[in-house]
Amino acid sequence: MDAIVVENLEKQFTLRHDRARSLKTLLTKAINSKREIVQVLKGLTFTIKSGETVSVVGKNGSGKSTLLGIIARIYKPDGGKVIVNGRVAPLLELGAGFHQDLSGIDNIYLNGSILGLRRVEITERLQSIIDFAEIHQYIDSPIRTYSSGMIARLGFSVAIHTDPKILLVDEALGVGDAAFQEKCASKIKELQRGGATILFVSHDIQAIRDVSSRVIWLDKGVVRMDGDVEGVLEAYLQARLEQS
Repeated sequence: MDAIVVENLEKQFTLRHDRARSLKTLLTKAINSKREIVQVLKGLTFTIKSGETVSVVGKNGSGKSTLLGIIARIYKPDGGKVIVNGRVAPLLELGAGFHQDLSGIDNIYLNGSILGLRRVEITERLQSIIDFAEIHQYIDSPIRTYSSGMIARLGFSVAIHTDPKILLVDEALGVGDAAFQEKCASKIKELQRGGATILFVSHDIQAIRDVSSRVIWLDKGVVRMDGDVEGVLEAYLQARLEQS
């Protein structure tokens, strides 16, 4: 069964370049704006089967994070389509959906419901989520008092406790210290053994080798190469070396 199907996917963003022509125009907010259309994804087509772990590599600006954002339904495509079969846990901007004035516990319930869990399911997993995030003494405090690392750990913990069939991971394995990163990696491998499908974006070549069964190389919004891990990584690293 196919977990993710991407067909002729296109996405563009509008960039606005503002230039104040004089102090008078700056003060009156009369700004001369120039808009630029940037085509980020240009007709991507690929399929990921259930249980596969596929990594996406490419330079900054190649469209990797935008691709994950569309699959996670953060962005709408401008063309083509994405079909997703199964509950998705997006490990992207961890904690981005948290409310700063709510406590850690309240945010667990809020974020868990957004990710598709019923309240009774969140209650059943609450202690496990807190234990994994390792923020016991702060769990009743407002999120605004948390460090960025604590927020990321809690976001990761909530996401992996939703019984996801599909994980979208954008550099999220760099959360916390070395011990916590190892715990995250172990959890990812546990989910792999359970049959989860993982789409993994990273610049960490060793992490890609550790978790992936296949690699897709994006270059300027198109699929440059799609195949076995070592074959694609060798071509990608060689291209980077030639461009440096």
